[in-house]
Amino acid sequence: METNTIRLYYRGQIHEVAGKPTTCTLLQFLREDLRRTGTKEGCAEGDCGACTVVVGELDENGGVSLRAINACIQFLPALDGKAIFTVEDLRQPDGALHPVQQAMVDLHGSQCGFCTPGFVMSMWALYLDHDPTGPKPDRLQINTVLSGNLCRCTGYRPIIDATQAMFDLPRIDFDRAGLASALTSMQRQQPLEYHAGDQVFHAPRTLTQLAQTRVEHPDARIVAGSTDVGLWVTKQMRQLPHLIYVGQVAELRAITQTGDHLYIGAGASLNDAYGKLVQHYPQLDEMHRRFASHPIRNAGTLGGNLANGSPIGDSMPALIALGTRIVLRKGKRQRDMPLEDFYLDYQKTALEEGEFVEGMQVPLSAPQQRFRTYKLSKRFDQDISAVCAAFAIALDGNTITAARLAFGGVAATPKRATQAEQALEGQPWTEATAKKAMQALARDYAPLTDMRASSAYRLLGAQNLLLRFYFETRSDAPLAAHETNVFAAVDAL
Repeated sequence: METNTIRLYYRGQIHEVAGKPTTCTLLQFLREDLRRTGTKEGCAEGDCGACTVVVGELDENGGVSLRAINACIQFLPALDGKAIFTVEDLRQPDGALHPVQQAMVDLHGSQCGFCTPGFVMSMWALYLDHDPTGPKPDRLQINTVLSGNLCRCTGYRPIIDATQAMFDLPRIDFDRAGLASALTSMQRQQPLEYHAGDQVFHAPRTLTQLAQTRVEHPDARIVAGSTDVGLWVTKQMRQLPHLIYVGQVAELRAITQTGDHLYIGAGASLNDAYGKLVQHYPQLDEMHRRFASHPIRNAGTLGGNLANGSPIGDSMPALIALGTRIVLRKGKRQRDMPLEDFYLDYQKTALEEGEFVEGMQVPLSAPQQRFRTYKLSKRFDQDISAVCAAFAIALDGNTITAARLAFGGVAATPKRATQAEQALEGQPWTEATAKKAMQALARDYAPLTDMRASSAYRLLGAQNLLLRFYFETRSDAPLAAHETNVFAAVDAL
């Protein structure tokens, strides 16, 4: 079998890699093969941020996109044609510290130092994205960027202070044009096909190639950001003999507006997809920030979250409530269906053999629509929902003409609350109507009990979120966010 080598750009040179398992992680390669041990292994599941690196790749305009990701769950072949930057890259030619590092020293942002390289790389990614002629990032932006990095001894205040202070030091520019030239020189014209023993890794470059590869290899595992599949290897020690990587297919990353719909390709990153959704639905801003962490959202895809079929995927309730249709592809055939119909049973979807998720069509906001989404969890950042809820109603005056209520975490699949919807439709939007719908929720769901929450808590939480939705969207004196949301109250201080 003919095989390609993996080509990646690191520390000023192109590395050609062969013989490594297809599921070898970038972290393993950096530490064990290149001996670049500044990047640490903490959790091996993308939660702690000790392994954070920055990946550079060409964008659709020929420029370079630079994003912080978790190296511990990224399969090495997925980095083909991309540039890798680790904490070692920040050392200046004269041995001086980079402003990011110097700020950490000056503001006492490091004690044991284990987490420090990861923090520094997340900070460096923000540093590179910042326009020096504009205002410095505020505390909220910094908190969002650092959400994927955990510290157990220094505490976050000095690290946040250092992130603010790094912009005050003499700036060191980054040669994006040089990197773009280097990356352009190593791009493939044909799809990557990499073999290692009995393992195979396909990386098609077009939608047509992906559809053909999927039909030819229906038993292969599709992987995008590997934010879920990566854990199958690092935590479950599963063998994945055949992988199809979709991250090189530009058509899958497309996000376009057509008429009254927003089309999001299945390969669009969570940050890109939510960034566009928030422009149309600002009510999704908190869910965007609370969905996993910044590096996970840089790598993971919205299509992957939908295709996974997990009952606790936070994106599904909101998209279901908005009336999203999922687009599926098999060979040359394309079909679509309401997103709620895609989920058949616990982690079982309507995907046929040889079929894959191509994208999703999201209706854009109507003038009389009221929409909110909520997440109940023990932490603000990086926590699995005990209950995730999304509510959308259409009003004619104060009469509810249509209602879509969806929940995650309370049933075997993401699911609409049809009984509660019926209790709302055709009724005035009043507290009494909301409370009748709350009672109907008990007929819609019999929530499970697990380590995150009891069945009783989940049902009560779901009911109270519906009441909160009423208080926030009622016509007479709706409550502001800081009156119903503890996080918004803290931000307002």
